[in-house]
This record gives sequence, C-alpha cells and structure tokens, in this order.
Amino acid sequence: MPTPRLPTAAGCTLHDAGHEWDAVRVPRQTGLAALAILGTRCGAVVEDPLGGVLYYFVPVGTTRDWDVDNTRALGEGGTVTIPPPRRTSGPGPFWRMCPGDDRWLTDPAALAAAISDAFGPRLGSEQAG
Repeated sequence: MPTPRLPTAAGCTLHDAGHEWDAVRVPRQTGLAALAILGTRCGAVVEDPLGGVLYYFVPVGTTRDWDVDNTRALGEGGTVTIPPPRRTSGPGPFWRMCPGDDRWLTDPAALAAAISDAFGPRLGSEQAG
C-alpha cells in the first residue's frame, strides 16, 4: 500500500498519484458499469460517494497518454483519498474493489475499453459504414 501523505479524521489518508500508481477518476454510473465489464480483470477501486466518482489505479505513466471522454487521469500532482483497508461501505470513501497484495492495478487498455463499452454506442455510430 502506498505511503500515506496526510491522515483524515475518518481514518482515510490522502496519497499522491504518480509514484506507485496513477489513477483514473470515472463518474459513478459509468465506473460501476465498467467494473461489471472488467470483472476479475479489475484491480483496486475506491468509491467516493460524496464526489460521485470511482477511482481506478493504473500503472505510473498512464496519464501521459490517457484520452478517454468523461474521465480524468491523475498522475504526479494529483491525490486520491484511500480508505482504511477493510472499509467496504460509507460514510466517506470506501473500497468498491479491495486491493490484494498484487491486485492494485487495472490494465489501462482494458479500462479504456470497458469505459467505452459502458457508455454504449455513440449517436449516429450505428449508421456509420
């Protein structure tokens, strides 16, 4: 687990992105659909109910080339609130998918494809070709 940057009163800690992982922030509904699509290919995921977002952890450097609509990549200079190890419900941020010893990261290509699939076909794309 990354070294905490700043503890909060709720037992969560702020962690800097861009060192051990980058993160991708996804709107909740899209993030939940992507989670279902990824299934066992998914790494750790934090849900922040107050912000209405999910955070996926991806390899460092992913943010340099990340270009997926309606998401935000967080690399060096970004932070993510990490909940205590076994918090799987609110209040506050919680693990939607708990990390394991080797289960922090999601493959960025698989995540991008799952997010794209979660949005469904674009208007007019079914008429292309």
